[in-house]
Amino acid sequence: MTAANPSQHHAFARTDRSALGLWWWTTDRWLLGATVLLILIGVLLSFGNSPAAAARMHVGDPFHFATRQTLFGVASLAIVLSVSLLTPRGARRASVMIYLLAILVMAALPFLGHHAKGATRWLELGGFTLQPSEFMKPALIILVSWMFAEGQKGQGVPGVSIAFCLYGLAVVLLLLQPDVGQTILITIAFGAAFFMAGVPWAWIIGLATVAMGGALSLYFVFDHVASRVNRFLDPDKTDTHQIDRAQEAIAAGGLFGRGPGEGVLKRQVPDVHTDFAYSGAAEEFGLVFSLCLITLFAFIVIRGLYKSMKLSDPFEQVAAGALFVLVGQQAFINVAVNLNMIPTKGMTLPFISYGGSSMLAMGLTMGLALALTRRRPGAYAQGDGLARAGDFA
Repeated sequence: MTAANPSQHHAFARTDRSALGLWWWTTDRWLLGATVLLILIGVLLSFGNSPAAAARMHVGDPFHFATRQTLFGVASLAIVLSVSLLTPRGARRASVMIYLLAILVMAALPFLGHHAKGATRWLELGGFTLQPSEFMKPALIILVSWMFAEGQKGQGVPGVSIAFCLYGLAVVLLLLQPDVGQTILITIAFGAAFFMAGVPWAWIIGLATVAMGGALSLYFVFDHVASRVNRFLDPDKTDTHQIDRAQEAIAAGGLFGRGPGEGVLKRQVPDVHTDFAYSGAAEEFGLVFSLCLITLFAFIVIRGLYKSMKLSDPFEQVAAGALFVLVGQQAFINVAVNLNMIPTKGMTLPFISYGGSSMLAMGLTMGLALALTRRRPGAYAQGDGLARAGDFA
């Protein structure tokens, strides 16, 4: 009777040199597992929030949104797995195509876009509304990180100038929609990439000053921004129905929640399936679950930044780090809005909120991040760069 081979306990043997075998042994399986878990949680929570949203929106099928979220979740997982197979060069090439296509669609939105809630951010494709800015974000981060890295090589490539042009074009098109939240989000991620690229402090201080001035000017340029800020600073003088109902739903959940599908106050939250999915989950599953969900996001960001810092290639290091900052910042903004810590802003909770564009684009973001942090020869500053059994323990 022969002894069992330890490698048989894994999906792939360590000697498997196929593309999938190499992917399995070089991908950070902790980050992959946490991403899959978030997708599953998002699908499960949608079954609790969908009936309330369907009733408010007079949709016949109470599980209309849950069914679609399940399909989006499966598609997002497929994107995560397929994109994570890319090499850094493949990630750059894909990002060029995605950025150009997203920018072209964003430029066409004033003429072809679907107008809703005072903004024109979507393109209707059959029964699906596509928000191109969601896909533009990770592609932009990859491209500006690439340009920063090229500019640092000192070979005459005006990388910093090109990066600012790519960022500036995206900002202009976002503000035309208008979408202030996405503008702030990509500005933070762009600043993170700028900082991690190792540019002089004078440039960083200058960018921070311009960003603060730009944020202040938004208050005076866009009436809806001023309204939301005023509502946050002086809630007694304005209508705060949605955030009040969200706060009540969160408080009613207590430590362990009312139970799956038992939420009552969430039915009064207009966007409980999208921007306020967190409050619906908090009512049904409580504070303990909410903290676990926040911890899961924190784990992805912290481990992702740790893996990014170990990379030796400047482009991979900056791009991966900025992508994880993007995910973490979006999650922070959504949760902070739900907890009334910052003015309300239409920002989805990654993988949790209902929305096809958000779910698919976040799959693209995590897929690119996993692709860049995969272990490969020369990818890390320390070690031999080969996949070993303890690499991702």
